[in-house]
Amino acid sequence: MACIPAKVAGVEEIIVATPPKTDESGKIKLNDAVLAAAYIAGVDRVLMVGGAQAVAALAYGTESIPRVDKIAGPGNIYVAEAKRLVWGAVDIDMIAGPSEVLVIADETANPRYVAADLLSQAEHDPLAAAVLVTVSRPFAEAVKAQLLSQLEQLGRRDIAARAIERCGAALVVDTLEEAAAFSDEVAPEHLELAVADPQSLLGRVRNAGSVFLGSYTPEALGDYYAGPNHVLPTAGTARFSSGLSWASFVKRMTFLYYGKKAFYRAAEDVVCLAEAEGLDAHARSVKIRLEETK
Repeated sequence: MACIPAKVAGVEEIIVATPPKTDESGKIKLNDAVLAAAYIAGVDRVLMVGGAQAVAALAYGTESIPRVDKIAGPGNIYVAEAKRLVWGAVDIDMIAGPSEVLVIADETANPRYVAADLLSQAEHDPLAAAVLVTVSRPFAEAVKAQLLSQLEQLGRRDIAARAIERCGAALVVDTLEEAAAFSDEVAPEHLELAVADPQSLLGRVRNAGSVFLGSYTPEALGDYYAGPNHVLPTAGTARFSSGLSWASFVKRMTFLYYGKKAFYRAAEDVVCLAEAEGLDAHARSVKIRLEETK
């Protein structure tokens, strides 16, 4: 997720840090699927280290790990806090997590699908948020029944159950427009529009990390398969920020050039502004050039 946009932006060296695992024989090794993905994406180096310690090593450098310019990618609460602490010594993409989904649904939606999508986020973390906003109380009740039934079938049911209990909710509103307005206040990481005309409702949405349209676009498609990047803003930060893209790896540098004539035309204005601010040395850096022309 983080490598491809970096490649598109022209980043010259890309390093992946991923924690090793111990296999059945007791051998410490990296996950084969992660290595394969890194190879396909064009990663230059893979480090056998993860967690907050990997963030620190990449931010400041060690004898064996180079200091980098930017750290990107999601992680647990320790990784997120580590990224917060090293920002400034190194750039970061964002401080993300826990994961969250908000589903707007009308009577045409399938309660089994909606319940499954809510649980797909709840199983991430006990602090993950899964919220339903619907215009139908009977539909909300049907989703609740499905959620409780499907919960028992999950391998991570304990985590999902805690997330639903702590950060799950179902809200019944009068109109889909009211649902969209509520969603914009929340600015969710993932927004599913499980309604009859999702394209129309999309026009009323301004704040979301990524929007999934219709009953056959579950959030899991975005996690694993669909094109839009899935490193996304959480905790309401979609109000003012966007998901990871090639632009996240591009910085801008301005430059200025004044010839003598252009300098003379601007000089008096610059002196006036500098003196108004009380910065005499600024003003003098211009005046001294004017004196030499006399």
